[in-house]
Amino acid sequence: MIAKIFVFIFGSIVGSFLNVCIHRMPKNESVVWPRSHCPQCQKRIPGYDNVPFISYILLKGRCRFCKGRIPLRYPLVELLTALLTLALFTRFGLSYNFFLFMVMSWGLIVATFVDISHRIIPDEVSVGGLIAGFVMVSVSGVSFSPFSYSFNPMLKSLLGIIVGGGIIYLTGVVFDLVYFKWLKRPAINGETESMGGGDIKLLAMIGAFMGWEKALITFFLAPFLGIVFSIITIIRKNDHTIPYGPFLSLAAIISLFWWSQIIQFVFPIR
Repeated sequence: MIAKIFVFIFGSIVGSFLNVCIHRMPKNESVVWPRSHCPQCQKRIPGYDNVPFISYILLKGRCRFCKGRIPLRYPLVELLTALLTLALFTRFGLSYNFFLFMVMSWGLIVATFVDISHRIIPDEVSVGGLIAGFVMVSVSGVSFSPFSYSFNPMLKSLLGIIVGGGIIYLTGVVFDLVYFKWLKRPAINGETESMGGGDIKLLAMIGAFMGWEKALITFFLAPFLGIVFSIITIIRKNDHTIPYGPFLSLAAIISLFWWSQIIQFVFPIR
């Protein structure tokens, strides 16, 4: 129980840092310097006002100095990161997979909230995460007793990158060819590409961490998660473009935790 409390607190602290990344990455600002400050009055935020959850509640969601409103996203990201980190710890224990998927999950949280706000997925998250995933999975092939190395994890990660990025790229190419070229449909909000490069790199990153099988499940599951949101957006805002990163991220987490149940549901063994 104590370990889980510690993991939850640790996750919330990381969530506070992820908020910095979400705010600064789209602006190409350093996530390290300067220290946390109010984006409205630019006053530096003291440590006692930067405690996850608690500071937001005590300050009633407003800056201590200028009384500007603090977006609800801040405690939400802290809570989400804490809960997801705790869920990973509960599932995998203090194992290598825990650290591996923890890094992936943190990247997915940043990608999700940046994509929601700015309709972009930073390369620092997707490409950087792809490299981190490939390296971390490849390292798992090392065995120390006796010392040897298995290339299977590396090949699995590499295949995950190729399949994850490739299938979403090819889907976008085929759709654009049919929709814009053959059917002569007009551009959507001035765009003639249905699938953004950020989404392609994000699924490639997911494949690097989880392998090609779970990347495929993520690819097929994401549209079902996004269809309701898409319909609402089209009806309310007449906007045909949606941030797809959040649905890829959610589908990846579902695939990670419920992979075997999904396979059993799709291909029931009688």
